[in-house]
Amino acid sequence: MSMEVKEVKNNMEVYYEITNFLNQEANLLDDRKFGEWIELLTDDIVYRMPVRVTRESKDQTGKDDAMAYFEESKKSLTTRVKRFGTTSAWSEDPPSHIRHFVSNIVIEPGTNINEINVKSYFLTKRSRGTDHNVEEIFGERIDVLRKVNGEWKIASRCIYPDQSILTVMNLSTFF
Repeated sequence: MSMEVKEVKNNMEVYYEITNFLNQEANLLDDRKFGEWIELLTDDIVYRMPVRVTRESKDQTGKDDAMAYFEESKKSLTTRVKRFGTTSAWSEDPPSHIRHFVSNIVIEPGTNINEINVKSYFLTKRSRGTDHNVEEIFGERIDVLRKVNGEWKIASRCIYPDQSILTVMNLSTFF
């Protein structure tokens, strides 16, 4: 799958594949099919959410990669998924109702021949039980998608929330 830079940027077939992949991922998460979602990840995935900081300078992005709400591997993500099936997952009892929205998808060539860099915006909305409050987290994701045995997999995901202060009860969901 060797493509020139121009070919990746303007290739509607690849764009459709990536967009479809991200929408299917969102559907798996919304349907709580976490075991199937885990299969979309490479074995060496780095899945992290850096802390957003407020800075005085207008030139700063507010992204601080030195601190993170979480930084996980496939092993730790698999452990989280397995925990949802136990009685100790009290943060998801009752299970949350979640919707994942993905937009503004931009693809660029990756550093390796079988990888693509994907920037997208996300909005995750969550409600619980009979609580009328709706929580939301929104921001930008920077992904590296890798072709493995003919299928796209998430090799890296960096989730940058736009909120400096997260107003959610917990971070038990996936983004």
